[in-house]
Amino acid sequence: MRRATSVYLVDRVVPMLPERLSNGLCSLRPHEEKLCFSAVFEINKKAEVQSQWFGKTVINSNHRFTYEEAQEIIDSKGNGILGKEMMTLHNLAQKLRAERFKKGAIAFERAEARFDIDKSGKPIGVYAREETPSHHLVEEFMLLANKSVAAYIGKVKKGEAQRTFVYRIHDKPNEAKLQNLGYIAGQLGYKVRFDKIESAAKTMNTLLEKVRGSKAQNIVETLALRSMAKAIYATHNIGHYGLSFAYYTHFTSPIRRYPDMMVHRLLQHYLQGGKSANEKDYELKCKHSSEMEHMAANAERASIKYKMVEYMQDKVGMEFDGVISGVAERGVYVEINEGKIEGLAMLHTFKNDYFYFDEDNYRIVGRNTQKHYTLGDAVRVKVLRVNMEKRQLDYAIVNE
Repeated sequence: MRRATSVYLVDRVVPMLPERLSNGLCSLRPHEEKLCFSAVFEINKKAEVQSQWFGKTVINSNHRFTYEEAQEIIDSKGNGILGKEMMTLHNLAQKLRAERFKKGAIAFERAEARFDIDKSGKPIGVYAREETPSHHLVEEFMLLANKSVAAYIGKVKKGEAQRTFVYRIHDKPNEAKLQNLGYIAGQLGYKVRFDKIESAAKTMNTLLEKVRGSKAQNIVETLALRSMAKAIYATHNIGHYGLSFAYYTHFTSPIRRYPDMMVHRLLQHYLQGGKSANEKDYELKCKHSSEMEHMAANAERASIKYKMVEYMQDKVGMEFDGVISGVAERGVYVEINEGKIEGLAMLHTFKNDYFYFDEDNYRIVGRNTQKHYTLGDAVRVKVLRVNMEKRQLDYAIVNE
């Protein structure tokens, strides 16, 4: 409970549970009987749930796929081991996904940074991992289990009392941040208006669809995520805005998240007819879990930033293509295309003019030439300095 979550750093995992449990006894390794807590659904061809059951089970997995192996089967329309079963799951997942977005879920699909690491832990390659339909397949069935468990406990019949439970809640976005996102998107050439909070999800999806595949995609998706409220754990349910679910929890990862373990224990307690648990006690545990999740996310981001800077150590003087990802009083942030590694090009490194920060229009402007740099502009930069202690990269723009 104290650790509350596993922490995923670039070159290692700090597991919530002892490794003998997380990688051994509790891990769903193929051809071994394992004790589980299952959510079992009967689903028709339209991906509509006909019946559901929750309970303790024994599972013996007969194959363990990587995402890449599963994707190969999907791409080949069902060739390979368990091809027919894989395509059935894929088709159902795509229908569940389409229905979720139809009801107002937000389509965030940010590419994650991944590293090739040598034996000494040094990064020798960095790339962006894109989501594929095989990721969506796993995601949609996890979402189905999570929301169904939450609704099973959270929805109460007339005359029944609400029972204490652990929910994953996500509030509506911040209106001021949405307005700022709309303004910056406009500067990038994407005209959207976040006038009403009720239609913000639809507007957000329109914007994310417009930028997909463009040089501004990563920038806009980052800003869009920052405009969102943070999802947290709580005993009071307000629904999950980003997923557009009235009831949502975390049930599917008890090995790496303590809230899932709380959910398992509460669900089993209620399935056996137990009375409502102490709300105050669980609210404290929810608050602690949210705080530890936040700390773990910060550690993961710092780990990625450190390895990115380490990767660039031997590249001082080299040039890369990139896009401007941020504009500030002291210069512009540039995200190079290779691995989406961000650094700062300070104003004093700009040549052939005196440049200043035009705050109203979110750009850097040359006083004499009126030449300007703004978000999303394609530029070429040289790596000037690498500071491992501060995890900082200094770039200089060499041309457009």
